[in-house]
Amino acid sequence: MKFICDKHTLSNAIAGVSKAVAAHSNIPILETILFRAEQGRIILTGYDLEMAITTSVPAIVSSPGEIALSAKLIGDMVRRMNTDDIEIECGENLAVAVRGGITEFNLTSMNPMDYPEMPRSDAEEAVEIEAATLKSMIDTTLFAVSLDDKKPAHTGELFVLEPDKLTMVALDGYRLAIVERPVTSTRNIRIIVPAKTMGEVSRLMGELEEKIVIQANRRFIVFRGGDYVIISRLIDGDFLDYTRVVPVSCTTTVTVPTRDFISCVERASLIITERLKNPLRVKFDDGVTVRCQTSLGSVMDEISARVEGQAVEVGFNNRYLLDALRYSGKDEVVFQISGPLAPVKIVPTEGNDFLFLVLPVRFKNE
Repeated sequence: MKFICDKHTLSNAIAGVSKAVAAHSNIPILETILFRAEQGRIILTGYDLEMAITTSVPAIVSSPGEIALSAKLIGDMVRRMNTDDIEIECGENLAVAVRGGITEFNLTSMNPMDYPEMPRSDAEEAVEIEAATLKSMIDTTLFAVSLDDKKPAHTGELFVLEPDKLTMVALDGYRLAIVERPVTSTRNIRIIVPAKTMGEVSRLMGELEEKIVIQANRRFIVFRGGDYVIISRLIDGDFLDYTRVVPVSCTTTVTVPTRDFISCVERASLIITERLKNPLRVKFDDGVTVRCQTSLGSVMDEISARVEGQAVEVGFNNRYLLDALRYSGKDEVVFQISGPLAPVKIVPTEGNDFLFLVLPVRFKNE
């Protein structure tokens, strides 16, 4: 096998598929990228047995073939070459030469025949969606995915496709994020997609101007967009029935300027550390008053807001409150509150772009 490829194009492709390469594995071949040279292009694949990422780049191929190279090593080599073009040649006994200008590396490829076979998903096309829309849905919900493996189903995002809409839901037991967007689909699907997969779809395909094609069945989901194909296994398990935990009414409605509230919470968070995790006392009355006290000191801050209904004081984990405000992407948001210990619903002032829930924190002296 022998080919010549533009350095920056190849480096970006290696970086893209490397996200599906195992960093450390008992199976060494999983730490490699599979390179397949065909007429006029190179196809790169990373696969850790859970997620696969494939892309192709143009190249001058003088001899087709396959090699499997350490993802980290080849990535570092290509990135550090002081040249515009990279030549990679594989000779006998899997000996590989990587050349760039006057620099030449010699290394040994792993046997490409040992590379795991890509999953045959047999997934049917489910929907086409604008890349920007899908990216927005992912970025608005991914922060709420659980990091606790005790409930595997919650380490992914619920992906609910209906004939007229797509709903994505993430939760971790302390907060919940829901987004819905109108789509046209002929299938009904309810699956759980790993958070890592959703993050890579947003990163690699989110800036595309074309639509992303999504295929799915009970075991796999496939995203096709631009030069990339991402295939992922799904998560088994039962996702929480989120519709039962969303409050249907409230006693207090507060419209807050998002940036002002973020700044206020950030200032109050200066006296909160990993060791000193006291909650914020947030009182919604004539405006919004934020208080907190730890062994480092105390703080009191205020912002203006439109408050309708009963005055109420709620305890918040500062990070969870900040996440909801930051990922709303709105200049103003509405807090709908049913009491000091009830889940707080956060929604846009208009429309239904998102719905966040944040569970309050009980104060120690109560």
